[in-house]
Amino acid sequence: MIGQSIAVSASADGVAAGRDIKGSALGDNSRVTYIDKQFVTAEYASVQWPVVVGRVPVLASAFQPRDGLRHAIDAARGRSQSIVLASDHTESVETARLTAGIRTSVQVMSGGGGVGKSQLAAVYAREAIQTGTDLLLWAPASDLQQLLTVYAQAALLVQAPGCTGRDLEADARAFVDWLAATDRRWLVVLDDITAPDAIEPWWPDSPRGTGWALATTRLKDPRLTGGGRTRIDVDVYTAEEAIAYLTTRLTEEGRSHLVDDKAIVLAQALGYLPLALGHAAAYMIREGASCRTYLQQFTDRSARLDDLFPHWADTERYGRQITTTLLLALDATDQSPLGSLARAALHLTAVLDPEGHPAAMWDTSVLASYLTGRRLTYPPRRGVTWRWRRTGLQPVTGEEARAALRLLDRYGLIAYDGSVDGLRAVRIHALTARAVRETATVDQRRLIAIAAAEALVDVWSDPDRTHHELAGVLRANTDVLSAHARNTLWTSGCHTVLFYAGRSLLKARLGSAALAYWENMVIDSERILGNGHPDTLTSRNNFAAAYQQAGQTSEAIKLLKQLVADREEISGDDHPKTLLSRANLAACYQQAGRVSEAIELLEQVVSNNASVLGNDHPDTLTFRINLAASYQETGRTSEAIELLERVVSGSEYILGANHPRTLIACAKLANSYHHAGQIREAIELSERVVAEYGRVLGNNHPDTLAACTDLASYYQHAGRTSEAIELLEQSVALHEHLQSEDRPDTLNARLVLAISYRHGGQANSSIELLEKVVADSQRVLGKYHPETLNARANLAISYRSDGRISKATTLLERVVADSKRVFDSDHPQILSYQGSLATSYWQAGRISEAIVIEEKVASDCERVLGNDHIQTVTARNNLAMSYHQAGRLSQAVDLLKKVVADRERVLGRNHPDTLDARDGLAHLLGEG
Repeated sequence: MIGQSIAVSASADGVAAGRDIKGSALGDNSRVTYIDKQFVTAEYASVQWPVVVGRVPVLASAFQPRDGLRHAIDAARGRSQSIVLASDHTESVETARLTAGIRTSVQVMSGGGGVGKSQLAAVYAREAIQTGTDLLLWAPASDLQQLLTVYAQAALLVQAPGCTGRDLEADARAFVDWLAATDRRWLVVLDDITAPDAIEPWWPDSPRGTGWALATTRLKDPRLTGGGRTRIDVDVYTAEEAIAYLTTRLTEEGRSHLVDDKAIVLAQALGYLPLALGHAAAYMIREGASCRTYLQQFTDRSARLDDLFPHWADTERYGRQITTTLLLALDATDQSPLGSLARAALHLTAVLDPEGHPAAMWDTSVLASYLTGRRLTYPPRRGVTWRWRRTGLQPVTGEEARAALRLLDRYGLIAYDGSVDGLRAVRIHALTARAVRETATVDQRRLIAIAAAEALVDVWSDPDRTHHELAGVLRANTDVLSAHARNTLWTSGCHTVLFYAGRSLLKARLGSAALAYWENMVIDSERILGNGHPDTLTSRNNFAAAYQQAGQTSEAIKLLKQLVADREEISGDDHPKTLLSRANLAACYQQAGRVSEAIELLEQVVSNNASVLGNDHPDTLTFRINLAASYQETGRTSEAIELLERVVSGSEYILGANHPRTLIACAKLANSYHHAGQIREAIELSERVVAEYGRVLGNNHPDTLAACTDLASYYQHAGRTSEAIELLEQSVALHEHLQSEDRPDTLNARLVLAISYRHGGQANSSIELLEKVVADSQRVLGKYHPETLNARANLAISYRSDGRISKATTLLERVVADSKRVFDSDHPQILSYQGSLATSYWQAGRISEAIVIEEKVASDCERVLGNDHIQTVTARNNLAMSYHQAGRLSQAVDLLKKVVADRERVLGRNHPDTLDARDGLAHLLGEG
């Protein structure tokens, strides 16, 4: 199996000390990107109203208006929401409504399967667009993941505040918040609610009275009512509606002569169920059967159904009617040369999501083989039991598969639309699907499930990064398949598709769903396969990854420690899986600020992996990149450079100069050059990375844009401020145009641009932009997110540069206090913020307070980061300046001599920071 383990790479990027003699230029080494000069600023595209999200079902032929039901729905809506605000309503009307506490009108249509609930909702959805509704959203609500995926897609389309496009759960919440705040008119349809508790936090609400919601469900659950929600019971057609449906449907197809004196008896035999009547009408049209003829066939077939589906097993109330009409339709399709393929395709469709699966599955070699093995050389006689048997015929082609789907569509057994985008091209009613599953034997069900799972894997190459909607559809189909065939998917270990679905949740950043999924995977794997099975260990690894992504690092570390011990016992110390688990544990250590433990573990991993797999193995190269990142974080820059130069050389030799992994290594090496003061080398290498990313991925690709911000940062440190600003202004414009203002990459690019404005002497521009970045970061990421704290600290530094010392000091005091809620007390980020606060005290003339903080920061940096870390050296430099200001000249000279020696050793004799320290020392010695 592939793709089961999730290795987490540590990032080398962070907040490092800058050149200010008093404090850190926070954020100056943030990730950056290059952009070709031909790009020009483009305005962010506005929302194109109306917005339609999700697939509204096609109205059935001869759909009956069902005036009685519509009157009940409209009356319920009128009672709970008497006024719908339009754009020309006065503010006083709106205020009166808000004061009255009128909330969203929600009608919950409750009824059994096949009674036409979704069709009724579809009528309202189409009317909403025709009458000028701004937003229509149709969401399958049987699975929470599908609902959140549709909500998140809507958040992007309406540009909901807080939507980033990276975290589906957060984006879905942003959409719900947008619904509650907007003046736009909207309708949300939640189709087929099966879990009231799961849906409870996600009901749409419109305190402003501009929206309403419809829901469908088979449940009669009190949890679905209350809070403005009214249940409307939906039953089968009336006798008059059933006759009207048959008459209209057959007349529209030019078959009115098929309606005879047995029409009412047939409708009664079918239970007046819309779905069963639809099956019957499709059969009658295709076969030219009258109501009398179909009734006789239905009666005969139903009498032979007792062995397969006894009356007591009909929990759906109308299951026997559906099963009978299904079998009659299959008897007819079997007479076609494609009949056996159609039957096999129907069986597979029945174990997948009724809302639809991708058309691309039918182009896979897996399903071609599946259908080929079930092709018959001749159609069976009517009444003869149907059996699958393998033949020596030619493999089934994709066109034959689609022809079989069209045959099923013509008999009303599925809905197949080859003209759509293909994500949910093949759909089936849930009752029909259940009836189909009941007709398969145990052995057939096993083969069907395996074929469906393998086909899902084949189309699931890696859509999570580029096609979120496809990923959501595949997850939904995997969930449905697992519910129908869970034992089969665990027959010989855990099937790959279950790992793919869980990995997709992590990539979509569906935090709570990912945690719940992997917890269940661990439980099932331990129960079915045992504690030591490889798939159990992989599930634990991914469970730890879910904890790490959720920020619960201590839980992740606990799991990974046990996993490492289990791997060592089962596979040995040097097994690649053991080494991977150790590397993941090291990444967790680094995330938790336990960098020395991460380095010790990664050094062991690199050594062992090189011994087992070789120095040039891709895993060895990746582990070395992570180790170099840890070295960089602790100030061991020369070691990071030496290691990364070897990685770049090895990657170029093994993978090629333009391979993405090679370019990642080059970008990390450029960052280390920058930290070492080798700005020219950093720029040359970064320009190469940008050029290659642009050529291979395109100038608009996120990785190209990220590389651009890095390059602009290096330009800034080289004193090429105007070039940095020009590059960043173009980059920010493109970020905003392609990704929106709120995405983390965009926020980071704007932050670096603001820092460049500050260094370029454009204080007002820096402050104006940083204030907006801080506001957006707090809204999107939260007040205490590390990137928000970084933006707030940079805003304080810009205030200080503009002479607003008091405002800077107050803001930095808050940043220091808030950072202690996020990081461990010894985290380098806290030490950096404390150093900047001391600088503000120093500039405000509060020298004694500055010295108290700086002595502690210098001591903590030595203890946590080591004597040679650049942050430690900067802390000593700042303390020396404070000693001088306080008149403690001898202490200042002694400390500054050490700073000069340290910078010569760590950065080199000609590094700008070394030269600054020498000048400062000369000045102090001159005073003495």
